[in-house]
Amino acid sequence: MELDLSVLVPCYNEEQNLPELYKRLTQICSATRGRYEIVLVNDGSTDGTWPMMSEMAAQDRHITSINLSRNYGHQIALTAALKHCRGKRALIIDADLQDPPELLPQMMALMDQGYDVISGKRIHRKGESWFKKTSASGFYRVLNMLSDVKIPADTGDFRLINRKVIEALNAMPEAHRFIRGLCALAGFKQVSLDYTRHARFAGKTHYGLHHMIQLAVTAVTGFSVRPLRLTFYFGLLLAAIGALLLVYVLGSWLMHRTVQGWTSLAILIITLQSIQFIFLGIIGEYLARTFVESKHRPLYFIDGMVQNGVEVQ
Repeated sequence: MELDLSVLVPCYNEEQNLPELYKRLTQICSATRGRYEIVLVNDGSTDGTWPMMSEMAAQDRHITSINLSRNYGHQIALTAALKHCRGKRALIIDADLQDPPELLPQMMALMDQGYDVISGKRIHRKGESWFKKTSASGFYRVLNMLSDVKIPADTGDFRLINRKVIEALNAMPEAHRFIRGLCALAGFKQVSLDYTRHARFAGKTHYGLHHMIQLAVTAVTGFSVRPLRLTFYFGLLLAAIGALLLVYVLGSWLMHRTVQGWTSLAILIITLQSIQFIFLGIIGEYLARTFVESKHRPLYFIDGMVQNGVEVQ
């Protein structure tokens, strides 16, 4: 049965946030006066997140709780929610309540005007360090310089999408997923909604520097081949410099002006070797991702699911 709205929430160790999340989402979804569901996906939590989620789903038929077999990461957990949601529209939101669910009515109003994707654009970010704000801002600008698909700056996964966008995302089977990039790739009619991002309601962020770097690499390699082209162009530049140096060396030899020059030679060799290894690393990253995609393995496995108040096998 198709519903009017699905709210998709990936969860990892969010036991402290779930009660408040459930309260606020239920209040705002009930106010929409439509049939709705809240899809909670447990991404291999090590605290009491899954027992709490399954209990919520058993007591409230609006809740669908999905337990993944292990920790797959935020983007795969979100992919599982997209695959199993039944709404004509879907609100994507994190469990930490940094993105206010109370913006749903404004997003719904914009979608009623004909938009297919309404992305939350962060104009203020509370409770985040200078490094996090600066790196996030720089990430989008560098990504858009490299990518063939323009992704709105300062937007995360917090967004409202309609059913045709949901189907488009589900039709993209790649293992290394960057949902906001896939939304941009899908196209359709999109608009941004400015908002202030709050500090976490409780607990500490689980998205550290390592995860940020992983996401950045996925975004660049998944939506651009320009790094590979840059290696070629840089190789041409080095070849031109090498040709000029060759002329200089031959000229010096002919004019008997040769010197020892071991220091400059060592520096030159080390620099060129370092550049070569960097380029090999870039090429290797693309090859590794091509290798993984070629296996066509399932993106995730489900260990348990509670829907409509009953456990689903």
